[in-house]
Amino acid sequence: MKNSVVKGALGALAVAGVAMMAKKAIQRKRFVKGIFEEYGIREKSPFGLADKIREMDDEQYQELKGKFKKEFASGCGRRRPEAENAAEA
Repeated sequence: MKNSVVKGALGALAVAGVAMMAKKAIQRKRFVKGIFEEYGIREKSPFGLADKIREMDDEQYQELKGKFKKEFASGCGRRRPEAENAAEA
């Protein structure tokens, strides 16, 4: 009896994990699609994006770079600012 309960719980966790990963992948795909539309990139591939980056001036490139950093930044291994402020107080 205990084994079936553990297996069921692990199965439920696995399904939830897959659902979370799929949700994140969909969000990122929407973000990239929005970037292509915003900058008028017709070729929906990394090569089309690279061609557009070559045409950009430094200010536009830094703006685009900031958007990608914000969207694809990993939160692992970094403290949240509010956690640091609470520790100092």
